[in-house]
Amino acid sequence: MDDGSRQGTCLLTDEGDSAAKALEVTPSSYARWRSSFLGEVTERLEQHAILEAAGDLRGRSLLDAGCGDGAFAVAAWEKGARVSGVDVSQALLEAAHARALGSGARVDLVHASVEDLPFPADTFDVVVMASVLCTVQDPLRAVSEAARVLRPGGRLVLGELNRYSIWALTRRLRGWLGSQFWRGARFWTVGEIRAMVHHVGLCVQYVRGCICYPPWETAARLLWRADQPLSHLGTFGAAFLIVQAGKE
Repeated sequence: MDDGSRQGTCLLTDEGDSAAKALEVTPSSYARWRSSFLGEVTERLEQHAILEAAGDLRGRSLLDAGCGDGAFAVAAWEKGARVSGVDVSQALLEAAHARALGSGARVDLVHASVEDLPFPADTFDVVVMASVLCTVQDPLRAVSEAARVLRPGGRLVLGELNRYSIWALTRRLRGWLGSQFWRGARFWTVGEIRAMVHHVGLCVQYVRGCICYPPWETAARLLWRADQPLSHLGTFGAAFLIVQAGKE
């Protein structure tokens, strides 16, 4: 993919000279990504995997931390959750609001950073952070904030870019060739995510990979139907890592 996507592939643009511009996410970037078969099917598989890790959402309060244009927030509401979304981009929040209105979904949207969540401790049954740690300045603080607002017995679901995948290799090459974003983007191992989760006092309960095909349209068309069974075999080579953790 060219721009990436929020769900597992980091929807970002490389426009502008500053680091802030390089990391800017726009509603049009989401639209460009989803307009391709590769983007559409990849996002659908990632969303399904995150919802699976989140568990039964009926009647549960969920925070989508780094909600982007609201695609996952609306999907979680459709599964019965009471959803709040946070994003640092006002433009994306406006797009999320429009998406929620168009879907008839009730989603509370807040303009804030995931590194400083504006909620009391023990507020949510489920917190989801998808392709957030690859972009924030302080990933550990973001995970700590997610843990703080999670209720005892609740679930934190992290979805991040796997360091050991063809997707990561191609993006690293783009960084070496001049892409400002991919030069500075973070890729993660399961061990690193586990360490952060343990550091903030949560217990890892579930780990899986997702998106086992390479980042090419033809490969996606041929292999996407096999991705779900293959993703349960291990995380090596998968583009997207999902770690589910619990709070005692």
